[in-house]
Amino acid sequence: MMLFPKAWARVPLAFAAALLLPAVAAAQEKLTEIKIDWATYNPVSIVLKNQGLLEKEFEKDGVRIQWVQSLGSNKALEFLNASSLDFGSTAGAAALVGKINGNPIKSIYVYSRPEWATLVTRPDTGIKTVADLKGKRVAATRGTDPHIFLIRALQEAGLSEKDITLVLLQHGDGKAALVRGDVDAWAGLDPITASAEIEDGAVLFHRNKEANTWGILNVREEFAKAHPDAIKRVLAAYEQARAWALANPDELKKQLVEVTKLPDAVIERQLKERTELTHSKIGQAQKDSILAAGLALQKAGVIKDDVNVQAVVDSLIDDTLFTTASN
Repeated sequence: MMLFPKAWARVPLAFAAALLLPAVAAAQEKLTEIKIDWATYNPVSIVLKNQGLLEKEFEKDGVRIQWVQSLGSNKALEFLNASSLDFGSTAGAAALVGKINGNPIKSIYVYSRPEWATLVTRPDTGIKTVADLKGKRVAATRGTDPHIFLIRALQEAGLSEKDITLVLLQHGDGKAALVRGDVDAWAGLDPITASAEIEDGAVLFHRNKEANTWGILNVREEFAKAHPDAIKRVLAAYEQARAWALANPDELKKQLVEVTKLPDAVIERQLKERTELTHSKIGQAQKDSILAAGLALQKAGVIKDDVNVQAVVDSLIDDTLFTTASN
């Protein structure tokens, strides 16, 4: 009979402990810093950084904003995987390959629709078509949209990476190698591609805008689970930057010229001819483009046969965190 009152005597203590658990968890997950990238291939990120929009948004919460430059999708994915970034800018297909390789990310926003995946050569190489790449040295940055574009182009021409000598270089080094004559072709992206055209007389011999898999902002899954409200605030700030970029094209050009140290004509070509900033909400169009790239890579043997590409795409894209898109 004494067990009954003793058991009830323990209830207040257990109840109090249960009440404390959420508070302890909240304290452990308190957001103190956001690590986010900027990149010359993501013009909106430069506006976001220069205008201090995130700093203003999170100042009252005491959250520090740490900016990290990404030199390509591969670097952004490396940083995300190492938790050196919470938010990283990539191409959609690159994010898919990263996800397949175990990178725990979600794709949550569209920062641009670029034409940054093109195949470039010099006038003296005699290269006119993708078929002409057989036996040639081609520079590319592994795991980026230009590299994936190269693989797909070779596949469509009845070739594979085995038919070329692939030279792995970061984007800027690939362009420099082409100009020096160290390679015969280069899988490039803007603004470096535009620089090669205007400053060095390079030729874009293969283009397919539809094969570009969008400019995508990704977030670490762990961050997404812990701080969904913070993500919505980050994306709202991104929208402010994107709206400003659309309304102020000349100022946007100036900011990109300043950070890239490239001539006005180069940035003009990148922004006015080959970059759309009219998209924001990630959705079916991005899923379709990324899936098409993934299936092509699987056919080419880059992605293993036993991978369910559709399932990975569905797992990768999260369209619930951004709800105020205009498109």
